[in-house]
Amino acid sequence: MGRVANVEDDDSTFASGAAVPRVVIVDDHRLFRSGVREELGDAVTIVGEAWDVDTAVRVTNEQLPDLVLLDVHLPGGGGVEVLRRVLPEHPEVRFLALSVSDAAEDVIGTVRGGARGYVTKTISGRELVDAIVRVADGDAVFSPRLAGFVLDAFSSTDAPAVDPELDRLTQREREVLRFIARGYAYKEAGRELFISVKTVETHVSSVLRKLQLSNRHELSRWASARKLV
Repeated sequence: MGRVANVEDDDSTFASGAAVPRVVIVDDHRLFRSGVREELGDAVTIVGEAWDVDTAVRVTNEQLPDLVLLDVHLPGGGGVEVLRRVLPEHPEVRFLALSVSDAAEDVIGTVRGGARGYVTKTISGRELVDAIVRVADGDAVFSPRLAGFVLDAFSSTDAPAVDPELDRLTQREREVLRFIARGYAYKEAGRELFISVKTVETHVSSVLRKLQLSNRHELSRWASARKLV
């Protein structure tokens, strides 16, 4: 999502009639955080921001907000790691995932980790405020396209499990991984992703290091075993 739709005239409050929710925004893109803060306006009270796992855990523990607006892919372990470290001590804090990804492993992993909702960044500002208020008030909220998918996944015995190794990777690293695992040369992957060959090489080196793999052949086998290609 670029800028969410303007919601300055939104008069949403908790269903219980309490004050507007206190929210922490967690996303590794500063401009996106700024855009969300600006567009949400007075509909919520922003009490903190974070850009990686450690900062998200620290700010959430310090502020104890009503809700954390949580990106799924974060430096330091991803949104699931934030959930794992916060919820055992503060189960009263609600989490709403806000992500560009609608991949099965991301949605199911985040919900299993304890998030009460999952919406994509195509959501409008007014819809986002409504989702924040509802989740903070105890409801579960999902983007319309994901709602049926989540129900189907949780009623299935083969729903994707949380993969701690995969969650170590950033969104861009996952994109590079998929191309390399499919047999693309570095130059071809760079062309598809509109990044330089050097940047592709950097991401591949980071992926190999995080997954403790030695070469692209091991990487291809690792990705194939997880049905990522």
